[in-house]
Amino acid sequence: MDSLSQEVGNLLRQKGLTLGTVESATGGLISHLITNVPGSSDYYMGSVISYSNEIKVRVVGVKETTLKEYGAVSYQVAEEIAAVGRKLLGVDICLADTGIAGPGGATEGKPVGLFYIGMSHKGGTFSLKHKF
Repeated sequence: MDSLSQEVGNLLRQKGLTLGTVESATGGLISHLITNVPGSSDYYMGSVISYSNEIKVRVVGVKETTLKEYGAVSYQVAEEIAAVGRKLLGVDICLADTGIAGPGGATEGKPVGLFYIGMSHKGGTFSLKHKF
């Protein structure tokens, strides 16, 4: 992962872009990997770790209706926290995650290992579904 973090950092630096994260299921792991790269303060602005739904709403600004309608582990929430996080952190690119890391927490239709990774930038906001 160190080489990937370095490669991403080099690209951000070359393009003059800033990055921020809003993490849920990873609990700060993405931020840790980014900040392990020397000089990451050139492009990495910070993170919000929104593990609970309360923090997703109160600090990040996720709509309660989104959480109630789709659940915290959904592409809708991943995209919303990425988009809102981009504005909140004042960055060019915001990465976000939400998922079920396990070993507990699975529900019908949402197994352990289900994650949504969201990204927001000036060109738009999108997410990818992953089963780890």
